Amino acid sequence: MLLGILWVTLLAVTPGAVWFAFPFYFLLLRALPIRVAAAGVAVTAVVAVAGFGWHQHVLSIGTVIGPLLGGVVAVAAVVVYRESEHRRELTVELAAAERAAGVLAERERLAREVHDTLAQSLSSIHLLLSAAQRGDTARHVDAAKAAAADALAEARRFVRDQNPPALDGGSLPDALRLACAATTTAAGLTVHCHITGTEVDLPATHQLTILRVAQSALGNVVNHADATEVQVTLSYLDTEVTLDVVDNGRGIPTTEPPTAGPPATEPPPTDRGYGLAAMRARARALAGDLVIESDPGQGTAIAITLPVPA
Repeated sequence: MLLGILWVTLLAVTPGAVWFAFPFYFLLLRALPIRVAAAGVAVTAVVAVAGFGWHQHVLSIGTVIGPLLGGVVAVAAVVVYRESEHRRELTVELAAAERAAGVLAERERLAREVHDTLAQSLSSIHLLLSAAQRGDTARHVDAAKAAAADALAEARRFVRDQNPPALDGGSLPDALRLACAATTTAAGLTVHCHITGTEVDLPATHQLTILRVAQSALGNVVNHADATEVQVTLSYLDTEVTLDVVDNGRGIPTTEPPTAGPPATEPPPTDRGYGLAAMRARARALAGDLVIESDPGQGTAIAITLPVPA
């Protein structure tokens, strides 16, 4: 306000003060909201034209157009600058959001991998060592050592971001057979592995998803189902591949009574709710579907279906 009064006073004294209108435009545009500043620029331009015409006693086209055109250019320049700054801020925020989303996605991926591999391996080791305490020590200790070696190989794979050892140079059916055999050895379950249809060359992502779902489902059976037999079936169809894991255990109860803690000979409980959610997330990531069917006392059936890429 004070600068405006000073400028008007100078304009009344000398016509040369009209040139101060141009920096005054940018001062208004910087200090005020754009709409208020634009109105201030318009008033300043009119005052500049009137003051210069008062001194010259005549108005020419250049005298009128100069201050007005300068005001329009100043407003346009500031509007473009503010818009570019706004877009830059949006770009920075979007990049930060994408980085945060990437970090969360990577955390979720690592959590699923740890749950489906290392956690299941450690649970198997716990079972084997507990069985060794009850007798047949040598056989169960050897099996526990093998499970520990598998867990170590998986941990190294995490660090190197490599394929699972079971899939590195092998086929998905062979990897499933190894997972079933490992479960039989660790938990004493009867696990049958069936392969139906003509095997197709699936992408590595599809093979890893199916293997991890099988490992997680078998881990749930061992830790929660109290089952004696499991049927694992991999079916190659025309346009999709399906994995079914069916057990004869106690099913998934709708509510489970609280317990004071598991007996010392049982493996530490795993988060079955998280395991099922991880299976669904894996299926959705590949445009697949996961179906879980269970009745208390009637066992549980888990089926994942993935489309076969053309």
